[in-house]
Amino acid sequence: MRRQLAFLCVVSLVLVIVRVPPAMAWVRNSLAQFRQAQSTGSVLSPRDRTDGQVDGATLSIAYGRPSMRGRTIFGSLVPFGRVWCPGADQCTTLSTDRDFQFAGLRLRAGDYSMWMEPTEGAWSLIFNSDATAFHTRYDPRLDVGKVALQKQVLPSAIERLTFTIEPNRPDPGGAIVMAWEMTRVSAPFTVVQ
Repeated sequence: MRRQLAFLCVVSLVLVIVRVPPAMAWVRNSLAQFRQAQSTGSVLSPRDRTDGQVDGATLSIAYGRPSMRGRTIFGSLVPFGRVWCPGADQCTTLSTDRDFQFAGLRLRAGDYSMWMEPTEGAWSLIFNSDATAFHTRYDPRLDVGKVALQKQVLPSAIERLTFTIEPNRPDPGGAIVMAWEMTRVSAPFTVVQ
């Protein structure tokens, strides 16, 4: 939030010097929204965290939770065929204390940023070694691996992006699951013993 406020201040000063009235109205409106969010405690994409235990492994996903707010998400706000960080602001991260085996990928214990590549048909989940990246600064040179996601169309819309960690009880393993809008995608895994 401080970065946003600093950016808005710099833009405001530049615009005052240049004297561009329409842009000044935008800056005033943005500052008013920022102040309102601060005073009410409301944030458009609040940070959240989901924690889980699967077969003795502890894992955690930290992410921003944007809302649909009447928008079409997949294929519009989130274009098909481009890498996207599921969440908002800071990148979405996975932390685990044990190695996982996904289909075709062994993921070592540690901290990773998670990225997705949605298409109309198939989706992929990408694990990246830069766990502190900003959600718009994807560096494919730091990718650890990519796995195919299982995709389902939901019967009703999910307003806020949501991650869950779902054990496969009574069978071994679990799944990392993301749901938003009318889409649910999951990445099944097992814990390396």
